[in-house]
Amino acid sequence: MNLFLGAYVAVNLVYAQMAEARGPHTSHLLPRTSNLVQFAVAGPTVDDIPDSWFAIDKVKHFFMSAFIESVSYSALQAAHANHRPALAGAIGITAAFGLGKEIHDYRNPKNHFSIRDLTWDAIGAGAGLVLLSHTIR
Repeated sequence: MNLFLGAYVAVNLVYAQMAEARGPHTSHLLPRTSNLVQFAVAGPTVDDIPDSWFAIDKVKHFFMSAFIESVSYSALQAAHANHRPALAGAIGITAAFGLGKEIHDYRNPKNHFSIRDLTWDAIGAGAGLVLLSHTIR
């Protein structure tokens, strides 16, 4: 439950910062969520947005997710969290950062929301999880 609460708070903090930069909105909590979900489910056609599965951008997503997960795990361990809760919290924080980045990209006219970026975020988080699960406790 703490994992979901932490992810919820992190996503809303990221969104609040984005909302301040863009100006006031009529809704206070993810005002364009329906558009984002519709876009994510339907997705653009390949012709609309060139987004390769293997590009330098995907390498950055992979390594940044692993890095964020590692730093989050270390911070939670430093706060005296046990191994499993620290691992769960690190996964939630990593997921919140990845999703927040894609929400930011969706709202920026020069970028686009990418399921492929989120996939590479998840792969990076999985690699980080494998490494962190074998740390000395």
